[in-house]
Amino acid sequence: MTGQVVFDPLLPWPVIWGLAALALAFIGVALWRGFAGWWLRALAAIALIAAVAQPALQREDRRALSDIVILVVDESASQKVSDRAEQTAAAVARVEAEVAALPDTELRKITLGDGADDAGTLAMTALSQALAEEPRARVAGAILISDGQVHDLDLAPDMPAPLNVLLTGHDDDWDRRLLIKTAPAFGIIGEPLSLTLRIDEQGRMPTAEAGRRVTLAIAIDGGEAESYSVPVGEDLELPLILDHGGQNVIQLTLETAEGELTDRNNMAVVQINGVRDRLRVLLVSGEPYAGERTWRNLLKSDSAVDLVHFTILRPPDKQDGVPVSELSLIAFPTRELFVEKITEFDLIIFDRYRLRGILPSAYLDNIRDYVEGGGAVLVSAGPDFASVESLYHSGLGDILPARPTARVIDGAFLPRVSELGQRHPVTEGLETFAPEGGEAGKVGDPHWGRWTRYIELADPSGQVVMDGPDGAPLLVLNRVGEGRVALLGSDQAWLWARGFEGGGPQLELLRRLAHWMMKEPDLEEEALTATARGNVLTITRRTLEEGGREVTVTAPDGTSTQLALKEVAPGRFEAEFAAPDLGLYRLSDGELERVTALGPAAPREFEETIATEDRLAPAVTPTNGGFLALEDGAPDVRVVREGRPAVGRGWIGITPRGAYQTMDIRVSPLLPAWLFLLIAAGLSIGAWLREGRR
Repeated sequence: MTGQVVFDPLLPWPVIWGLAALALAFIGVALWRGFAGWWLRALAAIALIAAVAQPALQREDRRALSDIVILVVDESASQKVSDRAEQTAAAVARVEAEVAALPDTELRKITLGDGADDAGTLAMTALSQALAEEPRARVAGAILISDGQVHDLDLAPDMPAPLNVLLTGHDDDWDRRLLIKTAPAFGIIGEPLSLTLRIDEQGRMPTAEAGRRVTLAIAIDGGEAESYSVPVGEDLELPLILDHGGQNVIQLTLETAEGELTDRNNMAVVQINGVRDRLRVLLVSGEPYAGERTWRNLLKSDSAVDLVHFTILRPPDKQDGVPVSELSLIAFPTRELFVEKITEFDLIIFDRYRLRGILPSAYLDNIRDYVEGGGAVLVSAGPDFASVESLYHSGLGDILPARPTARVIDGAFLPRVSELGQRHPVTEGLETFAPEGGEAGKVGDPHWGRWTRYIELADPSGQVVMDGPDGAPLLVLNRVGEGRVALLGSDQAWLWARGFEGGGPQLELLRRLAHWMMKEPDLEEEALTATARGNVLTITRRTLEEGGREVTVTAPDGTSTQLALKEVAPGRFEAEFAAPDLGLYRLSDGELERVTALGPAAPREFEETIATEDRLAPAVTPTNGGFLALEDGAPDVRVVREGRPAVGRGWIGITPRGAYQTMDIRVSPLLPAWLFLLIAAGLSIGAWLREGRR
């Protein structure tokens, strides 16, 4: 129990202080005039002021509160290298035992891992949050167990007590790191780009290792790595050329020397999205017709397409007496297009083309070789394809995925996506692109318009993704050598673009066809992909085959996990994997392999791995705290007075706060107001009697 004098004045304090000043003035006059009772008058004035101020005695019943010590344990990725985890565990056990032995002291333990989105170690944020949850008057100190590599020092809190840091690691630690300084987010396929990287040395480097050249291995998309000898401490330019669209994963691995602190920062992964600058398309139209303009408009509507359109307006067999010199302003460069520069085209489209001797057979053989070497050809067949002038009877016939039966069926039919096409990326979900309000026949038919002519195809040697009348093959895709070829058994697809019977998704179908033929990864029918959202990998396996699928995920530390994939759509299997760490993950289902990177090119946690006091010193020094190295052993915890150094050899200190909780308050007046007035009256009478006697 404690007591103190409090006041409950009848008048505002400024008025009371004014009355006191007036009383003091009167007493001064009495003293100057030599009144013998001036001191009695002064006591009477004090009694009157006390009566107005109403002094009272306040008694409190208090309960002492325990002191709180906050322990922040850093368990980020950099704390898992070497023996730091064991050092941390031993230090935590020692601090818990020491604090438990102190009277009236509680321990609050906070454990933190890696910050989200590669934010690093957010120790100061964790400490600030812990302080916000506790009464500051009870916090006797804070202890941080870390390697000193924190990344939010600007958020260090205003500490009410000492902050001490127990440093993990060893004085003779050393390390090399691979740092990606600049890396483009995307690159144009076939054009050079460069990465800027650097290899730094940190810590107490051994004499035999300091400054020597090291081996750097570079692998693209998990392929075979190539090794180079490179210097340390210099910016290095790495030239690259992307050879395919979509994600290109470049893995750089630095050799690990014996005794190095960790090899986690010896590897960096860069993901660059490959894009095509321009799509070069050669459209060869055999004759003018309504669909020719539709093809041209579709291709020209995309600003990324460079179109060369070759149209045969007057076949050589037409004899009308017009001189050849008057048929065109310039001769069409057929040799330049089909021999010299054919490899510069990404796609060649033959639309209702027939053999009339305009393109020599050697040119058509050259196109066949172009496809086998990696090119792409799309044939939109008209009635000519079923005749003796069919492209099938040229060198291109060797690579076409179906043969014509010489039968042309004139009559409306509804194109349908085949059962295989439901699983193929070129046509899967094509019905969702059908125009609203389109017509359909039977229940289950797609809501798009019909076509009116079909060139019957037989003996398909590729993938039939769309069916024509009576289930006959309509759109057939196939791989030939390194290239790809597609055959469309109708020249009426332009009816969709004209809105016939509601139209249809011609633009989407053509876009998918073109991108599949140019080997875009997103349209591969057999593909294994992974996308990252936070630390969760969504793994997708696309296949044309039936049956369950499993995938093996190999983490950066070499551990493997078997996942069963669930079919979420025809030909599409998915599973989610919670990745335990940042880095390069390898995926394999026995047939396909894929590498994907989780996190940044070089995780922030491993940019600096050597334990240091430098970063935390600005937050620790003002609190009278300090640093102790755990390699010398875990410290004792002592009690020190406020304002004294809270660290010494083998010990750290906390400052008791003496906080309490008030249980009860009782207030009683020192004297009743009437008694103060009676005392003042008595003193005034005494002054009068004394002065009157004199």
